[in-house]
Amino acid sequence: MRFPDSLGYFDRKAVLVIRQSLEDDSKEAIVALHGDGMIHLAWRPEKGKRIRDMEYRIGSRGAIPGGNSPDDLVTNHAERIGIEKQGNSFALFVSLDGETMNQFGAPIELLLEEPFYVGIGFCSHVPDKVDTAILSNVLLVNTAGEVR
Repeated sequence: MRFPDSLGYFDRKAVLVIRQSLEDDSKEAIVALHGDGMIHLAWRPEKGKRIRDMEYRIGSRGAIPGGNSPDDLVTNHAERIGIEKQGNSFALFVSLDGETMNQFGAPIELLLEEPFYVGIGFCSHVPDKVDTAILSNVLLVNTAGEVR
C-alpha cells in the first residue's frame, strides 16, 4: 500500500475490510494504513454503533532516514498490512520493510454471520479532495472451505 502524493491529507486511508453487509453502518472489522503512517485495527461491534479502534504509530530515532536531527522521531510506514479472520477473532498483520508479515497487537472478537463480505477501499475525511492510494499484490486466502 502506498500514497503517490506525499503531501496528501494525513487521515486518508487505504483499508482492508470484512463486513456483515454492504450497508454503511454494518458490523465490520477493518485494518487501515493512514497517510501519516498510522496503522489501525478497527471494528463496529453492532450495526449502527460507533467504530472502535486500536491505533499504532511506528517510528525510529536514527535507524531510518529523515528528520532534522538524530533525535527526531521519523515515522516508519508499513510496506504491507493484512487482516486475518479465524472464527470470531480478527487480527492485524504488518510488514514494515518487506519481511514476513507478523501479527501486530492483540486480536479483537467480532461475530459475523455467513455470508459476509471482504473488500478493499480508500477513504478520506476531506470529501472535496481528490486523492489516490495504491493497493497492490492483494492476497485473499480462504482456509475455511467453500466460498459462496
